[in-house]
Amino acid sequence: MAKSKPANKYAAAKRPTLSDERKFGRLGYFVGRAVTNIRQNVLINVLTVVTITFAILLVSLFLLVYVNLQGAVDTFSEKVQVTAYFDNELTPAEFAALKDRIVGLSGVDRVSYVSKDDAMRRFRDRLEGQESILEGVPSEVLPSSIEITLKRSQRSSAAVEAFVKRLKTVSGIGEVQYGEEWLRRFSTFMDFMRITGIVLGGFILLAVVFIVSNTIKLTIFARKDELEVLSLVGATRLFIKIPFMIEGVLQGATGSALALAILGGCYLVFLRNAGNFLSLNPVTAGITFLPVEYLGGLFCGGVLLGFFGSLVSLKRFVSTDS
Repeated sequence: MAKSKPANKYAAAKRPTLSDERKFGRLGYFVGRAVTNIRQNVLINVLTVVTITFAILLVSLFLLVYVNLQGAVDTFSEKVQVTAYFDNELTPAEFAALKDRIVGLSGVDRVSYVSKDDAMRRFRDRLEGQESILEGVPSEVLPSSIEITLKRSQRSSAAVEAFVKRLKTVSGIGEVQYGEEWLRRFSTFMDFMRITGIVLGGFILLAVVFIVSNTIKLTIFARKDELEVLSLVGATRLFIKIPFMIEGVLQGATGSALALAILGGCYLVFLRNAGNFLSLNPVTAGITFLPVEYLGGLFCGGVLLGFFGSLVSLKRFVSTDS
């Protein structure tokens, strides 16, 4: 009886298990390959990390200025008042009736009455050291008034203008002032800051994605032969891409962490030395650091920049050459 041929020893052989895969699974292998890629191309990766650091630092500095400027806006907006003037003093009954009608308008926070004597007292306080100018001037020369403070959500230029229009329809209300020119200019300035931030962020985003993607391209090109071998032995495109995507994520995370660390250091140095060149106390001035949610958003933004930068490069390179 003829002997059967022995089975092909290679056909029965199992795929060898990589040491990293055996210890930590495929994720460990992918992370290990990404770290190896970084070590083999240190200069290119350092350039990418520095670029991401600079981009995130620039955006975070702008956000820091914007957050503190917004805080100053909120503080100043509390002083934005709509004032209705009267030639004669109001009786308690007249003020109570007007107050009820004013409170009935949406957006009103507080309503207070300022008599002629109160107005003269305030005027004297503002002329501290020069009160003699007002000697012999009777309080009757100043009008009495009703001061109306609006809710925070109603303190924009458009909202105040809309409220003043409604207020002038209230019976008994005469001359109304609210510093419309200053409020309009300030609102325009804040709109300009927001638009500038969006445009600046867009340019930075495009620049960083371009640099990161080209860095990954250089890394891929340097390992082109290895990638071709992996493709020939059956490695899927995803298997080839994942280490490079992890590399981009590591670059983004490192750049973001460095940028936030530099920002924190600059902020602490500023707090310690602001009094020497600005003649102010940062604490009493209300200068604050970025909120935690902003810091988290900046860090995640850097990670996403690195990820999408590598993804763009891989989409153009691996999908056609592998």
